[in-house]
Amino acid sequence: MQYSKSLFERYPWISDIKCSEIWVSVEPVNKGWSSDEKYHIRTSAGEHLLLRISDIKQYDEKKKEYEIIKKFSTLGFTRSTPVAFGACNKGHNVYMLLRWIEGCDLETALPKLSEEEQYRLGREAGCILRKIHGIPLDKVDIPSITKKEKKLLQLSRYEESALRIPNDETAIRYVKENIDRIWKVPPVYLHGDFHPGNLIYRADSSIGVIDFNRWEVGDPYEEFCKLESFGAEVSIPYCIGQIDAYFNDSVPMDFWIANAVYVAQASLFSIKWAEKFGQRDIDGMVTRAERTLSDFDGFKRIIPIWYEKR
Repeated sequence: MQYSKSLFERYPWISDIKCSEIWVSVEPVNKGWSSDEKYHIRTSAGEHLLLRISDIKQYDEKKKEYEIIKKFSTLGFTRSTPVAFGACNKGHNVYMLLRWIEGCDLETALPKLSEEEQYRLGREAGCILRKIHGIPLDKVDIPSITKKEKKLLQLSRYEESALRIPNDETAIRYVKENIDRIWKVPPVYLHGDFHPGNLIYRADSSIGVIDFNRWEVGDPYEEFCKLESFGAEVSIPYCIGQIDAYFNDSVPMDFWIANAVYVAQASLFSIKWAEKFGQRDIDGMVTRAERTLSDFDGFKRIIPIWYEKR
């Protein structure tokens, strides 16, 4: 075995993983809200890999995720591609090994670029997203219910909490009055967390896509609400570009109506959702929600100010 004794002593379970005998370094990756343990792997051949470790109870769920990543790998854009999958650590954990995408987080790169380049990258992201949504759905994955009831239940949890923010009434009302305007288009495979924090800015100025662990099947319009939460605070030109390119520069009104429902609901429920992570994350979500209320004029409008002022 080519990995060092100290590496094996620190991570004894690596011997269970396919091709681990050529690993020369294993570095923890401490980023994001996923419950997975993540590691950056470097091999003796100079390859870089991403290892995700989960509880064995998630075996079936993770196996499905791995199969979905395989589907995404056929679409012709740079992304985390599958290498190996299985059980490790004497059957206590499940692992997923993926190709590492070299570069820096797009959310870090965008503010350093010209507005023209930010917009171009947004258009590239929009084209990638349209490809993801274009994968034919397997019959077994077609959902039997929508997420309307779930969204309303989450909203009620926020309403009943001690975390409510001032002037949230019009946003709450908009969601309740327009909940039937979501899930009006056929469901698709979703990345599930598509925003600049899960995209990589590569050396050739292109985009790589990572973190598919929140994939799901649902309304394609829901994929865009993360632009308001995690995109607009980084780069408005990028957000505009993603929307423009996805819709081939002709954005339908039904998108704006549904998007506003998703944005209003997510901005408020995210405050309650962040409660388990502590006050710092709660404060971050409150700041985002307050900005969202401003961008949508308390949801008296359905197209955000930042898009119309382009």
